[in-house]
Amino acid sequence: MKIVVLDGYTLNPGDLSWKELEKIGELCVYDRTESFQIIDRIGNAAYVFTNKTSLGEDVFAACPNLQYIGVLATGYDIVDVVAAARHGIIVTNVPSYGTSAVSQFVFALLLELCHHVGHHAQRVADGAWATCKDFCFWDYPSKELYGKVMGIVGMGRIGYATAKIAQGFGMKVLAYDKLINEEWKNEGITYVSLKDLFSESDVVSLHCPLSKENIGMINKETISLMKDGAYLINTSRGPLIDEDALYDALEEGKLAGAGLDVLCIEPPSGHNRLSTHPNCLVTPHIAWSPKESRQRLMDVAVNNLRSYINGKTVNAVRSF
Repeated sequence: MKIVVLDGYTLNPGDLSWKELEKIGELCVYDRTESFQIIDRIGNAAYVFTNKTSLGEDVFAACPNLQYIGVLATGYDIVDVVAAARHGIIVTNVPSYGTSAVSQFVFALLLELCHHVGHHAQRVADGAWATCKDFCFWDYPSKELYGKVMGIVGMGRIGYATAKIAQGFGMKVLAYDKLINEEWKNEGITYVSLKDLFSESDVVSLHCPLSKENIGMINKETISLMKDGAYLINTSRGPLIDEDALYDALEEGKLAGAGLDVLCIEPPSGHNRLSTHPNCLVTPHIAWSPKESRQRLMDVAVNNLRSYINGKTVNAVRSF
């Protein structure tokens, strides 16, 4: 059976191996695929892997041999899963490969906002410390996390891992999720309404999948509920945030800072003004990217396909 990987470069830019997929069938790996190339590249393939290449009704209708789509990510909004179900196509994802990497990155962003480490290191390199009259030098104030409140929107695996790190810093953790884990409540995680989370948190960190219901959930109204001087972190999906509303909140000083690893349009088309705002850190969707987490992603993706072929489908996503 033919296996096609439509956009394999981000998962494997050369430091991993596709050999386990090659053991399963005839493998064709493309670094990137434009929309007009999708149908031709899939051709008569039965198994397709995609990361950010969108697949929908037109593709499914034109590729009748297609029976399996493996999403090389946790989020699967790039696949029309309802249309896939109509065509009898199974869609799987990789739900937990990046838990440690992403939760770690949340604090990479947050600590940079609190201490401006990169800025101060550059100031030292520029000679500012050497010309200072005192033994220490700073031109940004630092902020301590101990005793602050971390509000986590989306208490899944990554949200939970983020909560445990926050507790390690001595932070109180509030959580909002439609599903409440009673065991985690016993670990000092307090579930609250979304309104209360926004109003009581010093840091709000987003960890929910993108859906029609939560697009723009961070907007002018919800930002108005937040504490003055709060921080916002997003390592989930860019469209969760109304970027204009966030920019205005940073410009007006309502929020002290934001750390974004995702944007509404990726890569940015032209200039995104958040990327140059002095109180906003924008990184290029790299929270998931350590080699260790990408290897886990590869391993699970291969196992997903093997399991499907053996009649024991795992990690199938639901069509709603």
